[in-house]
Amino acid sequence: MKAVVTRVNSASVSIDGAVHGKIGKGFLILLGVGPDDTPALCRKLAEKVLGLRVFRDENDKMNRSLADVGGSVLVVSQFTLYGDVSHGRRPSFIGAAKPDLAIPLYEQFLAECERLGFPPQHGEFGACMQVWSENDG
Repeated sequence: MKAVVTRVNSASVSIDGAVHGKIGKGFLILLGVGPDDTPALCRKLAEKVLGLRVFRDENDKMNRSLADVGGSVLVVSQFTLYGDVSHGRRPSFIGAAKPDLAIPLYEQFLAECERLGFPPQHGEFGACMQVWSENDG
């Protein structure tokens, strides 16, 4: 699995012009699933990401966690994280997991976020989504 984690002041995902998920301060997580990924890896990644201490404390050091700042999570599936441009100019996405593996692991990641105390806002797997974020930092 690959995750791009962005610290945000706010973020949202829209589908067909309608907001599907929206958060304030927290993490925007773009999540890609590979063909060798497992439920155990999914659980480990969720625990690692949601435990990151990347928010500034009173001394301006990145020392506070998502829980410390009362942050939220927005998760968006992103198979393009597995894009390969090593040959030519058009990316190949054969390195991404097929939907029969990717969907259950994406849904497990959402469930792991919930289990860890961060009920996620999220996009819709396979949908054409527009993502907006105001990055923090």
